[in-house]
Amino acid sequence: MPLTPSSPAPAAPPLRLPLPLGTDAPATCEVPLFAPVRVRGGLYQLQRLVRQRRRAVAAGLAVTAAALVAAGPRTAAEPHRAERARGHPVTEPARRHGSVRMVTAPVRISDAATVRLLRPGDRVDVVAAEDPSAGGGARVLARGVRVTRVPEPLEDASESGALVVLSVPRAMAARLVGASATARLAVTLC
Repeated sequence: MPLTPSSPAPAAPPLRLPLPLGTDAPATCEVPLFAPVRVRGGLYQLQRLVRQRRRAVAAGLAVTAAALVAAGPRTAAEPHRAERARGHPVTEPARRHGSVRMVTAPVRISDAATVRLLRPGDRVDVVAAEDPSAGGGARVLARGVRVTRVPEPLEDASESGALVVLSVPRAMAARLVGASATARLAVTLC
């Protein structure tokens, strides 16, 4: 509507003041009475928890018992077991070999042609063949010994065999030298 000079001005809306705190909440009402809430299976869940704990403890005891059985008792009858750690399988202790001092031994082999087949680094078995008329047989003196050198044979020594240098333990070197005085020596390649 258009304003005319004779019409009064529209009235201003009433001014609203804010209400004090807490007065804008709804009125209180009484809480209705109802039966208590009961959770179904509560006792069952407690029993299941206890049963699972018992199973966990039983499993732990079983593992511990198995470890103790595997370790076995330590007895005076088995002194080597006292040195090993518990829980390891029972095995015989490894034999400790002292350091064997190797020496080079020149050995005369009766067959010169066989010696020509040998090269340094080859592994051979040394066989002693005693005279069959004296009741002797063949026996192995050394197994898997290493050839270190094969010297050039002399022209006139073809009948007496050929020399080969072997790397053997000291005690075996003495046996080889002793056998070469009484028997004919031969080698076989390993």
